[in-house]
Amino acid sequence: MAALAWLLIPFLAAIGAGLWGTWVGRNRRAIGDGTELAGYMRFREAMEKPHLAKQPGQERDMEKSPTDA
Repeated sequence: MAALAWLLIPFLAAIGAGLWGTWVGRNRRAIGDGTELAGYMRFREAMEKPHLAKQPGQERDMEKSPTDA
């Protein structure tokens, strides 16, 4: 009889989990992924843009500040 009691505990837990799962999923609205997909597309477009090459004089401009005259 004690073995049946130990088997009853997980059985009731499984039933409870099933009931909870159906209760949680009862009011699932269809929410569009439009904003997430639009953000992802902007990210992909930004990553696919070619990097700007440094101009030949850009290194010199970066080393000197305007006060280094």
